[in-house]
Amino acid sequence: MRARSPGFSLLEMLLVLVLIAAASLLAMAAFGGGLRGAVLHAAAKDVAAQLRFTRAVAISSGQPQDFTVDPQSRRWQAAKGRKGRLPDTGELVFTGAREVQPEPGKGAVRFFPDGAATGGRLRFSANGGGWDVDVAWLTGEVRVRRLQQERP
Repeated sequence: MRARSPGFSLLEMLLVLVLIAAASLLAMAAFGGGLRGAVLHAAAKDVAAQLRFTRAVAISSGQPQDFTVDPQSRRWQAAKGRKGRLPDTGELVFTGAREVQPEPGKGAVRFFPDGAATGGRLRFSANGGGWDVDVAWLTGEVRVRRLQQERP
């Protein structure tokens, strides 16, 4: 009869790994807003990248460039004819300068050759959380930040 060596069996190790994975998924869903939060975050990062691209085109070409967004149809258009759709989930709100608004219900951010912009904010929100994509009017800097939840 052989003596059993101390340690864990393969089955015990797999069970522990499955439990850790399940706990991690639950934690991510609780802290990140779940799948909807991940979709909104990805969309916010994509819009920020397109805003940065539009700013870079304005600087390199020496010509003002516009990034336009239509929250109702959930579409955007950037420099050099780039276009895209925004997710159908959640609420979209654009706040920006009225002077560059292409038409009612649509918004725009204009970038100038020196890197400055008219400024603006596109808010992606759902279930009390979300993401803001902010464009600074003076510097044209584009930032993505988590939407701060209001406390009662």
